[in-house]
Amino acid sequence: MSKKQSYYMQTDLIILFILLVCTSLMAIYNAQSMDQYENGGFLWKQAVWFTVGALVVAAMQYFDLDQLYKASIFIYAFGVFLLALLLVSPAAIAEPVNGAKSWFQLPGFTIQPSEFAKISTIVFLSATVSHHKGKHEVNTLKTDSLLLIKLIVITVLPVILIMMQPDFGTAMVYLFIMGMFILLSGIDWKIIGTLILGVAVFLGAMLGLILRFPVLAKDLIGIEQYQINRILTWFNPSQPSSDASWHFDQAFMALGSGQLFGKGLGDLEVYYPEAQTDFIFAVIGESFGFIGSALVIFLYFMLLYKLVTLGLNIYKHSPFGTYLCFGYFSMLFIHAFQNIGMTLGIMPVTGIPLLLISYGGSSVLSTMIGFGLIYRVAVEGTIQNDYLFK
Repeated sequence: MSKKQSYYMQTDLIILFILLVCTSLMAIYNAQSMDQYENGGFLWKQAVWFTVGALVVAAMQYFDLDQLYKASIFIYAFGVFLLALLLVSPAAIAEPVNGAKSWFQLPGFTIQPSEFAKISTIVFLSATVSHHKGKHEVNTLKTDSLLLIKLIVITVLPVILIMMQPDFGTAMVYLFIMGMFILLSGIDWKIIGTLILGVAVFLGAMLGLILRFPVLAKDLIGIEQYQINRILTWFNPSQPSSDASWHFDQAFMALGSGQLFGKGLGDLEVYYPEAQTDFIFAVIGESFGFIGSALVIFLYFMLLYKLVTLGLNIYKHSPFGTYLCFGYFSMLFIHAFQNIGMTLGIMPVTGIPLLLISYGGSSVLSTMIGFGLIYRVAVEGTIQNDYLFK
């Protein structure tokens, strides 16, 4: 292997990816035993998407960070365009599912634009912060306020389009990513503190309205009854009045029945809906027990730790690469925290998948695109270190 080829062998990222893929395929294999859908074939479809994703990661290594930085506005615009196109598309190619118009239904597969727009938004947010920091070396109230407005506008545009689908859970992911960029952008803490206080008051008022006056909340906020039920169940899991409480009960039963080492590969005994997507962690708990569940969380921890260290190390060479790492970190973190949290009952039930493990073509491919960006950051970091120590 030549020295140039060795730059592209990021062994730690490759090993983490292989372990997560193996975990995903084993969990989906077990989830198929529930036969929730006719002609599912989830295992082979997931394997195909991972293969396509791996090819995309390889192809992305032909583009360096400077090229991605310059193209960031076009990447973002394309993501927003797909979200807008979805809303005006006819039912023949974008039929609402469970009341949400979130997918393009194409021959043989579906595409969820909001998953890809996450990556395009992260790319443009990273470019915006790095450009602003390079242009304004000294922070002032004016420059910090300008950057804050930029970050909010960039994020709110796709969020509005996603809320029109409607998809409340995915919109919250975007807002969390924006929050991470605001915290890491160097904006004065007085501004951030004021913003946090305002958001806390707003969310507290919304929750109070939903808990005390749910009927009024439906009219004022536009929230659906099933979403209200999920929030009510989150605060009082023992109430038997909603489907969300049944989801909690089944997930708890599955996790508990796995005990220490799990039941292994075979038929699952506890039934819960969307086992291959939303409740894949319950499948892992029942199949591989506490040990297997802990190992999955450890894998995520190692990947997140790698993103943090990589982001810190690349900053002198490429601030853009640093913000890409932390943007991708925030996306993986909120997905893992929300998905695992709802399975454990500490977060409300949403349709947010466990990235790199849950079944889904759009989520797998978009996450792999993000992984390709991070892989390129690691490659350029290795090249830079090699030149530095020559």
